[in-house]
Order: sequence, then structure tokens, then C-alpha cells
Amino acid sequence: MVEWKTISSLLLTLGPLLVPRLYSYYKTSRVQAQTSNVSVRPVPRHVQHAINILLVAAALAVIATFPQFQPENIITMTSSRLHTPIDVLFTRLAALRPDKQLTDFDNALRSRLASLDARCLYFAYGPSALAECPFCKSDEPATFFYYTLPARVFPHLLNLFALGLATSTAITGKEGGRWRTMAALAGSCLAIADCWMVGVYDWKGNARATRAEDLDFFYWRMRTIRGLTIAALNAGFSGLLWASSTNRLFVIPMSSAERLESVTKIMEATRGKLGAVGMIRNVTVRDENLRKQAETYWRREGEIMGEVMDEKEVVEGIRGALESGRMNVTMIEEEAKRYAQSIFATPEVSSTG
Repeated sequence: MVEWKTISSLLLTLGPLLVPRLYSYYKTSRVQAQTSNVSVRPVPRHVQHAINILLVAAALAVIATFPQFQPENIITMTSSRLHTPIDVLFTRLAALRPDKQLTDFDNALRSRLASLDARCLYFAYGPSALAECPFCKSDEPATFFYYTLPARVFPHLLNLFALGLATSTAITGKEGGRWRTMAALAGSCLAIADCWMVGVYDWKGNARATRAEDLDFFYWRMRTIRGLTIAALNAGFSGLLWASSTNRLFVIPMSSAERLESVTKIMEATRGKLGAVGMIRNVTVRDENLRKQAETYWRREGEIMGEVMDEKEVVEGIRGALESGRMNVTMIEEEAKRYAQSIFATPEVSSTG
């Protein structure tokens, strides 16, 4: 098992190198998101479904680490030590059982816990490996590793299924599909790291423990670490989905084809609206009642605006603006002229000789 001192040394060595690079990558992504002319948007509905899947998977992984869902540890249950005689150990255990009777599982475990090596393997691989494995032998500890391998990998397979579902293009589109490869690699590396930690663990280390506090309940500790790391992985990818789908981070600029398609759609929508306005105008002009109502509206509009412009306050305000130079009539006329010319200008067609 890799000791905490080794991990601390690696963190102290690699930390000064990795932290600045990660921060630089974050700043680059942040600047790219701010300069890509893409506005922040709410989380799309389909991405929210994927985030919910990952958060539910993370919550289940955390719940699985609760003591109520952990296999029993008869050493801690009975307040025993590593060298407690087998009869005393199971007499204490029977006192905790209903009707003071051991279960069939307890009897199977009792027949395998007689030796010191068996108890060390119990701490390393859990109670089911000793009580239920038909081919495991204390003098061949690798058999316990192979027996517990499916149960150890199964949570990671379920998590890979959740990650694959959350990053599927059929559910989350391109927002989730861009993280699919990274999610698969991260989930697979987590499973490999889990198996490696169990494979290199010194299961005989507990034989040197002289006090109950020195015992390493590796099997139960690994179950807690496994659940918390899976939850952290899912929470991390849910954060990536949220940040990328809302254009806060990791924004991918639109390609030329995508920009052309977007502009084309906008032009088609505008053309449709202009056509609808033309149809309404045509109907209004052709229908006598509607035409009269339109004429009445504009006549009334002219009368109202004429009355407003004739008011003393308005006249004095306009005169004051002209005299102070705040209103440049010549500039306004030039801008109106240019605007009218731009509307009625005929596009020039380039000719090739």
C-alpha cells in the first residue's frame, strides 16, 4: 500500500509544477470564453438531465460509504484484538446476534479465521472472501484478490455506465459528447488505480500491530475511498458539463460553416417576418374598413404630434437646443440623407472583362 508520506512527498514535488499550469489553463479558458462573442446562457434542458444523472450517481456513491451499508467488521463489533482467541471472539459475536445464535455465515467465517494469516486476509479482503470463497487459500493470497475482483470492479462499471449515459450525444448532444472520451478514461483509470492499490497492499502488515488502534481495516477503508472518489469524479464532470454548456468555460469557437448556417437561419427568419409584414400591409390596403382605420390612426397621430409640437414647453426646448448648439440640424439632415441613400441604393455588379 502506498503510504501517506509517499503521497505527501509526491504532492509537494509535483504541486508547484502542476498548480501553475492548471491555473494558467483555467485563465486561458476564461479569457477564451470572454472573447469568443458567445453570451452566457442557462443550462440546456438535455444537459440538465445529464447533470442530474451524475449527481444522483455521486449521491448513491456517498451513501454506499455509510456504516449502515458496510459489511460487518466482527473485530470492531466485539471490541476484540487481532490475537483474541477464536472461541472468545465468536462468543462475543453470538451475544450480539438475535437469540444468541450464530448465523451460517458466522460459522463459515469461524472455520476460516483460526490462523493469524487468515485474520490479516480478513482485514485486507473482507468477510465474504473468507466465508464464501470456495477456492481461496491462506497460503495463496492471490486467490483472494481474484475472488474479490468482480465485486471491486462492479461499482466502477456502474459509474462508467452513468458517465457514458451522461456524455452520450443522444442525450446531451455535442455539449456532453465532447467530454465522453475524457470521462471514459477517467473512470477506467480510477478502476485500475483501485485494483492496483489492493494488489500492492501489504496484507501481512497487521501481523505486526500490537494494539487495536494500530490495525488497518483496509477493506473497509478502501470501500469508503472508492465511494468518495467516484462521487468526486461524477461531481467534477457535472461541473464541467455545467461550465461548458453555459459558455462560462471551455468555449469552442464556432466554425465558419456553423457561423454561415447561423446567419442563414437568421436571414431566413427575417425574410419570413418581412413577408408576413407585407401580407398584412397588402390586406390592410385592399380591405376598405382596415384602410379607413389606418387612415384614421395616422390622421389622429398627426394631430396629436402637431399639438405636442405646438406646446410652449416643447417650442422653448427646441429653440434652446438650436441656440446652444446641442442640436445640429445640418448634421441631422446629412445623416438622414445618407440613411435614405443606403436604403434605395442599387447594388453594384462587378463585371469581368
